[in-house]
Amino acid sequence: MPGTEDIARWAPGDHILWRYFGRAPHPGGRAVHICRPVTVVRDTEELLAVWLAPGTRCVKPVLADGTPVHLEPLATRYTAPRTLTTGRWSGTGVLKLARPGDPWSVWLFWDAGWQFRSWYVNLEEPHTRWPGGVDSEDHYLDISVYPDRSWLWRDEDEFEQAQRAGLMDAATAERVRAAGRAAVAAITAWEAPFSSGWQDWRPDPGWPLPELPADWDRSPGRTLAS
Repeated sequence: MPGTEDIARWAPGDHILWRYFGRAPHPGGRAVHICRPVTVVRDTEELLAVWLAPGTRCVKPVLADGTPVHLEPLATRYTAPRTLTTGRWSGTGVLKLARPGDPWSVWLFWDAGWQFRSWYVNLEEPHTRWPGGVDSEDHYLDISVYPDRSWLWRDEDEFEQAQRAGLMDAATAERVRAAGRAAVAAITAWEAPFSSGWQDWRPDPGWPLPELPADWDRSPGRTLAS
């Protein structure tokens, strides 16, 4: 299998897949359970930026009876049987930024009329590149960052429940907390990408919606750490 360093850079406008592996129960056990086709904005040695456009058909987990996962009580959210479904991404779209090696990505959200709302630091495994896109694994804990430079932790209850459910051991949890503290330090110092002006970026109106391929769950170039 090719290593990350062997994967050619993507050009602006290319379509790739932004995927996450999951540990919660679903068909096939630990496998890709979130897949979002995205359009490449920038791909350099320092940064991968992609656009998740409104209306994009994505793969997401749901409970076995079709109920959205977030509606399941927290105590059983990560143990109730799951399946996968597809649906269209709603809202105004999301710009996603990932720096090689960082244990998080930063997402930018807008309200209607391109009114910038916030950055969202999604704590996760550093991304693994493969010819069709990038793979990661979500770490449950997140941070919201606002234009006035204030910030707050998100989903701390889910982070703790994932540990109780056996989806994350103590060593991994401490590693995630350390990553969160590093992200907070970057926020406090107002480093990139918060200081980089990405909130003023706009997608090319001529970009077509990327399609969800039939083989969206194909094997990655390299296996993520277990």
